[in-house]
Amino acid sequence: MRHDPTRRDFLEATVATASASLMPVGLDPRAAQAPGARPRIAALATTYHYLSHAYHIVGRFWDGFEVHDGNGLHHPPFDIASLFIEQTPPATDLGRAKAKRHGLDLSRSISEALTLGTGKLAVDAVLLIAEHGDYPMNEKLQKLYPRGRFFHEVLEVFKASGRSVPIFLDKHLSYSRAEAQSMVEQARTLKVPFMAGSSLPVTWRLPELEIPLGRKFKEVVVASRGDLEIFGFHSLETLQCMAERRDRGGRPQGVSAVTCLEGDDVWKAGDRGVWSWELLNHALGRSHSLNPGDIRQNTLDFLPPAPAGRDKPTRPRGPVAYLVEYVDGLRATVLTLNGHVDDTSIAVRLADETGRETIVSTLMYLPAPPGANFFTPLVLRIEDFFRSGKPPYPVERTLLTGGVLDVALDSRVKNHRRIETPELAAIDYQAPLDSGFIRTPVARSIPNRLS
Repeated sequence: MRHDPTRRDFLEATVATASASLMPVGLDPRAAQAPGARPRIAALATTYHYLSHAYHIVGRFWDGFEVHDGNGLHHPPFDIASLFIEQTPPATDLGRAKAKRHGLDLSRSISEALTLGTGKLAVDAVLLIAEHGDYPMNEKLQKLYPRGRFFHEVLEVFKASGRSVPIFLDKHLSYSRAEAQSMVEQARTLKVPFMAGSSLPVTWRLPELEIPLGRKFKEVVVASRGDLEIFGFHSLETLQCMAERRDRGGRPQGVSAVTCLEGDDVWKAGDRGVWSWELLNHALGRSHSLNPGDIRQNTLDFLPPAPAGRDKPTRPRGPVAYLVEYVDGLRATVLTLNGHVDDTSIAVRLADETGRETIVSTLMYLPAPPGANFFTPLVLRIEDFFRSGKPPYPVERTLLTGGVLDVALDSRVKNHRRIETPELAAIDYQAPLDSGFIRTPVARSIPNRLS
């Protein structure tokens, strides 16, 4: 049987014996669990309903999941020790019943979830999942999820206890790039191991694509879909997990300016060479959902779904482009093409040492609900992080990606003007040698035998 080294990388952190529990990291590394105990996780969520992010992430820690490696159901070697949910509407809440099934009552506060009634930090890791729920929306069409508030409440417990443990924060750090910067700086000051982001960088790539570190990038185009903010973050993460691997010539990873375009201005920019139609066609060639017909007409024919409750429409008709200018001169474009595609693909123009160019492309494959199995590689990476205290990629990636998104939405409400971003230009980090996307089969791969 072929040994898959990437599968090994994903799971070697999870096959340790139960006695290999987490050493709490940070302010007081002397505190440790009793020998033989399993590491304990405090799960914090805005809401917990069918197919919510908390449902998919916390549920995998509780119930296990299939990795299709021939070893049966994978059960993460951690215990969910507490669950705090801010909103529990009776009509949709599953969290209370799920917790009861696993012998827990819902915690009444974030502090209680982290201290387990002891008055001091009593868990080994924190899952912070502030996605979904009834929260207001601002004029930029950003949902004001309380990621920053949850995070700061966690830090208060750390400070009072004199030690810290790893925190995973689902998706981007905050709708506000200023708040996100503050969160990263506070984590750094307190030496809190901090990981954030979504499934897109680690999900399946069809076909597999790992660009070696230090290659020269000429241009990048992402073709995607969805809401301006909620899925715009995923599209920009797709961009950044590739762009971070480029030869930057000694310059920072950072972004110097961002522009949002809409409607016919998107096509005009392509016709002027602001972004490459050739690269877009390469990206679209990887799509599993490509709509036949003319791209311009398909995006106009798209009928945005009616928003729920007090929400405003977040999927405009027609195309949207986020133009990203990196400090080192790289130009990249994220295109939202609702009505033409319903998935996310990327194309990159590379150059070798002689200047010879080539185009590479892939689909960031997201298996559909109810399984939404793109959460599987994310949870495997969270396991790695909780055990080691070392994030598989720097939190600065999420800081940069979320910042670009915030500026793009600023540009949209400010007459689509180009906005310079000195606060993002200074962000720098080194990309990991292995980008960490999953290489195992998407589903059971045993061949059928008819004789």
